[in-house]
Amino acid sequence: MHEVSAHAVIVGAGHAGGFAAAVLRQYGWKGPITLVGAEPIPPYQRPPLSKAWLTGGSDLASLLLRPAAFYAANAITLRLSSLVTDIDRANRSLSLDTGESIAYDHLILALGAQARMLSVPGRDLVGVFELRTMADADRLKATLRPGLRLTIIGAGYIGLEAAASARAIGADVTVIERESRVLARVASQRLSDFFQRRHEAGGVRIILDAAIEAFEGTDGRATGVRLAGGRRIACDAVLVAIGATPNDALARSAGLTCADGIVVDAAARTSDPMIQAIGDCTRRSLPLYQRTGRLESVPNALEQAKQASASLCGRTPPAPEVPWFWSDQYEVRLQIAGLLFDVSEGVVRGDPATGAFAIFHLAANGVVQAVEAVNAAAEFMAGRTMIAKRKQVAPARLRDMSSSLRELIA
Repeated sequence: MHEVSAHAVIVGAGHAGGFAAAVLRQYGWKGPITLVGAEPIPPYQRPPLSKAWLTGGSDLASLLLRPAAFYAANAITLRLSSLVTDIDRANRSLSLDTGESIAYDHLILALGAQARMLSVPGRDLVGVFELRTMADADRLKATLRPGLRLTIIGAGYIGLEAAASARAIGADVTVIERESRVLARVASQRLSDFFQRRHEAGGVRIILDAAIEAFEGTDGRATGVRLAGGRRIACDAVLVAIGATPNDALARSAGLTCADGIVVDAAARTSDPMIQAIGDCTRRSLPLYQRTGRLESVPNALEQAKQASASLCGRTPPAPEVPWFWSDQYEVRLQIAGLLFDVSEGVVRGDPATGAFAIFHLAANGVVQAVEAVNAAAEFMAGRTMIAKRKQVAPARLRDMSSSLRELIA
C-alpha cells in the first residue's frame, strides 16, 4: 500500500484522467491528488461532441463526468487551463507553462490524442475545422446552419457522426474519403456498405478514392476543396476528420519509451516505474490478440484508469476486458466488440435490410474474434462474452436465428 502522504499527480483532465482521480479515491488512495488539465473546464465526455452537442441535444451539465463540486469534496485539486511543459524524472517534478512546478510521488499521464491535420495549402483558412475538444465543437456548432455547404474530409467514426449531425441540422454535406470505402480502417466491408447506403439515403454525398490537393478560399475564408486531378468541391466550411495522433511528445522528451503512443504494461506502467500512462496516448498489450496496439475509446480509458489505480493502491488487478466501441449515426446504434485481427470469415446474423443485424468475425479455427452489431444490443453482449471465452462457434449456428444466443454462449 502507498504511503498516506504520497502525492499522485494526473496530467490530462479528459475522460481517462478524470476517471482515474475518482477511482484512486474509490480504491483507497489517502494522499493528495492533483489533476492538471489544459482545457478550462472539468473532465467531460468527448463522444457527444460529434453527436448531441453539435445538434443542441445536450448541455454542459450532461457532458461533465462529475459535477465540478465533486473534486473539492473528494480532496482532488483541479488545476485547469494549465499545461505541463516538462517532466523532471530525477526530481519527480513537473514544470507548468505558468512557471510553477508541481512535485509528485506517482505520476499518471492521461494526455489523450490530437486531431490529425492535413498538410495541404489552405489549412489555415477560416472555416477549416477539426473536432477534438469542446472548443472545436463549439466553433463548428456556431457555423452549422440549414443550407450550409459542409465538406467533411474523412469517413471514419467522427466524420460520419458529424455528417449525420449536420444533416439533422439541415446542412448540405459532402464526405470525401481517400480509401475505397467508408470506415475502411475500423470496420468490415459489409458494415462499410451498410453505412454508406444509410448516409446516401440521408442525403450525404460520398466521394471515395479521393486525395485532397488543397483547400481554396476567398478573402481568407474557405470556399472549396480541390482534389487531385483538379476536381473542385465548393463549400462554406470544411471539417477535417482523418484520425488522431497520440500526445506522447511530453513523454518522449522525458525519455519514456514510446512507439506511436507511450508504451505501457498491464498495470499501465511506463518504462519509469513511478510513471503510468492511460487512455488514447498509450500503446498497450492486447492479450486476446497476442499483439500490442493503441485503442482510442472510452472503455479503454476506463479500463486503464482502473489498472493504474489498482496498481497504486495495492489492489487485485482488474480482469482483462474485451475492447469495445460504439457509434451513433441517425437512428443507428453501432456497437463493436473485439478487433478484426486474424479473421477468416464474417457471418451475418439477421437481415441488414431491416436495419438490425450483426456480423460475427471468426478465426480459421472458428473462434469469435469480433462482432459488429447494428441496432442489435443482445448480439453485441453475446459477442463480447464469446470473445472473452475464446468461444468456437459453427457459422451455420450463428446464421440460424432459431439458435438462441444463450445456447451459442454456453
